[in-house]
Amino acid sequence: MSSSVSFDYASLSVRFPGLPATPVILHAFEYARERMPEYLFNHVVRSWIFAHQLGQLKGWSYDAEVVAVATLLHDLGLTEHADGPHRFEVDGAAIAVAFAREHGFDGRRCQLVWDAIALHATPSIGFLKEPEVALCARAISVDFGAPDYLAFEQADIDAIVAAVPRLQLKREFAACLCQIAHTRPETTYDNLIRDFGERYVPGYQRTSWVDIIAGGPFKE
Repeated sequence: MSSSVSFDYASLSVRFPGLPATPVILHAFEYARERMPEYLFNHVVRSWIFAHQLGQLKGWSYDAEVVAVATLLHDLGLTEHADGPHRFEVDGAAIAVAFAREHGFDGRRCQLVWDAIALHATPSIGFLKEPEVALCARAISVDFGAPDYLAFEQADIDAIVAAVPRLQLKREFAACLCQIAHTRPETTYDNLIRDFGERYVPGYQRTSWVDIIAGGPFKE
């Protein structure tokens, strides 16, 4: 899908020495490239680079393959390849775990991949989980400006964006989320897509726990 992408792993490894390069990581890189629009592929690649560099800055010990697979595949739920019945993070996590299992990950590593992707947009939980899960969530959020953006030197941010351009990420990402809010609103009421639906999608109306509790079957 992303045939016009202007970089490959080899060029990134030259720009960013130390990026891990095991077979499963290289396969995840190509798997994402083949299934994502260019702007989204660039986002997940930047997220992976941010994760690698943030892990070094924090001095964390973590499973580099788990982090790479999770960051590179974390937005599959926004594509037609994971068009399931759940919120996009959960649908994407299921596809990523199937990929991980096919590449020899055991149950524990698959669980970390699932948690990292399913919780990446729920920082109040994800940031408190295992290092692999927390690192993915924190690195992905760097590409939107918070909260660990300030841990990087501006020159390092600029170098990553120069190597992996943003391609109107704000506009394209918002359009993608609004489309989901419009066509599959039932999957958006308890994640970040709700905010886009409420702001930009005419007629969008989320369910409210106030109404659910008040209208419940109990008298008191």
